[in-house]
Amino acid sequence: MAENKTKATSGSVEAFLDRIPNATRREDAYTLVRMLKGITRQPPTMWGPSIVGFGSYHYKYATGREGDMPMAGFSPRAGAMTIYVMRGSGRYDELVSRLGKCKTSVACLYISKLADVDLKVLRELMTASYQHLKANGLHADLTQRSSKPRKRAATVRSRA
Repeated sequence: MAENKTKATSGSVEAFLDRIPNATRREDAYTLVRMLKGITRQPPTMWGPSIVGFGSYHYKYATGREGDMPMAGFSPRAGAMTIYVMRGSGRYDELVSRLGKCKTSVACLYISKLADVDLKVLRELMTASYQHLKANGLHADLTQRSSKPRKRAATVRSRA
């Protein structure tokens, strides 16, 4: 079985963020660090070369694959800010419907810039995700796989 490439490292979060060439993306990343640090009460840690994570949890799939991942995190990628979020809180769809301009996939939100979303709703979403993961560990909702990111806008209604 292949080894998990995403592992906590001793890399400097600040040095990584300071190297982000796009000034808006860089400032958004620092905003997310402050937000997630406040939610998790954990210091930011580099996970692999490009993920900023907070806290960690251990997962194990039925296939036997297991590893550790951050309980909250993001990656300031060139195309969009990728924010890792757990769906199982029960409020996911409702919060995403109010969030603003974003795309979603299995466990990710893709946001071009934080100015496109409601930061209060993003904080609620990330808090719900973190609390759910903290209370329940890896949730079965991760098995709801999607092959393509879906566009979500403030006008989209949550599924019943």
